[in-house]
Amino acid sequence: MSLPSGWEMVIGLEVHAQIHTRSKIFCACPTGFGGEANSRTCPVCLGMPGALPVLNRRVLEMTALLGLALGSRVALRSQLARKNYFYPDLPKGYQISQYDQPLCEGGAVEIPFEGGRRKIALTRIHIEEDAGKNIHLDGRSLVDLNRCGTALAEIVSEPDMRSPDEAREYLGRLRQLLLWLGISDGNMEEGSLRCDANVSVRHVGDTELGQRTELKNLNSFRAVAAALAFEAERQVAVLESGGKVEKVTLLWDAHEKRSRPLRGKEESKDYRYFPEPDLLPAGLSEGELSTLVAGLPASPLDRLDSLMENHDLDFYEADILTRERAMVDFFELLAEACGDSKAASRWMLGELARQLNDRVQNIEDLKLRPDSLAELIVLERDGKLSGLAAKSVLEKMLEEGGSANEWMERLDLAQLSDAGELANLVKSVLEANPKEVERYRGGRKKLFGFFVGEIMSATKGKADPKEVGRLLREGLDA
Repeated sequence: MSLPSGWEMVIGLEVHAQIHTRSKIFCACPTGFGGEANSRTCPVCLGMPGALPVLNRRVLEMTALLGLALGSRVALRSQLARKNYFYPDLPKGYQISQYDQPLCEGGAVEIPFEGGRRKIALTRIHIEEDAGKNIHLDGRSLVDLNRCGTALAEIVSEPDMRSPDEAREYLGRLRQLLLWLGISDGNMEEGSLRCDANVSVRHVGDTELGQRTELKNLNSFRAVAAALAFEAERQVAVLESGGKVEKVTLLWDAHEKRSRPLRGKEESKDYRYFPEPDLLPAGLSEGELSTLVAGLPASPLDRLDSLMENHDLDFYEADILTRERAMVDFFELLAEACGDSKAASRWMLGELARQLNDRVQNIEDLKLRPDSLAELIVLERDGKLSGLAAKSVLEKMLEEGGSANEWMERLDLAQLSDAGELANLVKSVLEANPKEVERYRGGRKKLFGFFVGEIMSATKGKADPKEVGRLLREGLDA
């Protein structure tokens, strides 16, 4: 996407992440996606008269952990507030959120971009409760309140992004960190991670922000990028034709790939914020914050840098291996066990990734241990297993566990590398195919693969490919 010359876009994102707790933020109702509509509710999350909220302190701890990981200032005292508005999926007629005293302020999300690093500044991170869900079906609108009262962390960025690609990278790195810390499952399809985008345009060099519009509830990385690109181009077209951008809230129509007006954009005063009278100010002690700081793991980007520096991996390899904390932990144990970082990366990003994808499994679900995979890598490297046989052994290890040596013996896959035995086999194959030999010597060099295939078939894939290739060339070129 490129705007007409002389224009730039300005983007800020408001990301809502459902916090991974067993119960909701102000009651004991269970969380989790799905379930019969309106079956996971109680008087508190339904806003019944006389029902009083009780804060789930785990929500404070996990949101503070996120803030600390992003370099935010975490308040020892923060205030919950009522945000008043009407919507069919908000039974109380207000949402318990935070306003002028949020839990976390400042901080930044660091992203790799255009060969370097960029820091996207944050305004705040605060806690709030989720609303329910409207379901539009056969001309009717139904409401499912199961999600109502689920804990949210809202992460609000400064207007620091200048392209859909930057916004997409920011959202991806933020989601990665949420998963890394175990704060959210980050599932955008199920609504665990949602994004509102504020976008405006201005002439390059201007310091004043243009009039912004807000795109609500973007639920995929593709939708974020497409919606931002469309809206920026729309705003430029309006301004270049002499019009004025209106301050509105928009919905993104993914089918028609266009934005549609939803309502006028609200201001803070429209929500009539005031301190939540049923809840005391909330916060963590200095001791609790110190404990959280002490337990912070190294960040995904720190681990990425470590893989490039200590394991000689390129950015692409290191980036994929650090997408999940469990994956990079597995890799480092594997690389140490087999003594070959490149081979460990090749197996993890190649055959292991393929087989996990086929099984719809995560690396945490594996029966396979890093030292067991290291054993398999060493067997292949030492010529005791062919590449094809090693893949078969890996499949069995993933299905049933066990060691590589054990499966190599049980499946009779030990690689045939005896030079004399292979030489006799090569001689037999060439003698059995005289016409193909003649055609090869006449210039049909592609037939080399035919001879390799015949030998591998005769040995059930156990022949050493390098030795087979060497002996074949000697026989064919004689």
